Amino acid sequence: MAQVRYTREHEWIRIDGDVGTVGITDYAQQQLGDVVFVELPDIGSKVRAGVEAAVVESVKAASEVYAPVGGEVVAINEALADEPAKVNADAVGSGWFFKIRIADPGELEGLMESAAYKDYVAGLN
Repeated sequence: MAQVRYTREHEWIRIDGDVGTVGITDYAQQQLGDVVFVELPDIGSKVRAGVEAAVVESVKAASEVYAPVGGEVVAINEALADEPAKVNADAVGSGWFFKIRIADPGELEGLMESAAYKDYVAGLN
């Protein structure tokens, strides 16, 4: 089973070997409202942990999507160009943003596991 970790900025990363699939959490998409546009990184680009890697725009606001860990972008969810609403429909599934080859697996240790993230979100309300 793939391991999932979360950031304080409401990104998730699902780890499968040395590749992580990245998206925004259900909490984040609910706060944004209806997603109307997603700007994704280029395949082959390098991203650093905590640095903007993508942008998501909704009817309410635009928001940065930060890379949870550093690495190289190896895939993007091209379906989001035509159907950005996939983010609202299935934020932690078909609404993923990009995949990265993780440069330093040790960076995952700084991210929250599911229970800790749920507690974190509960404290925001």
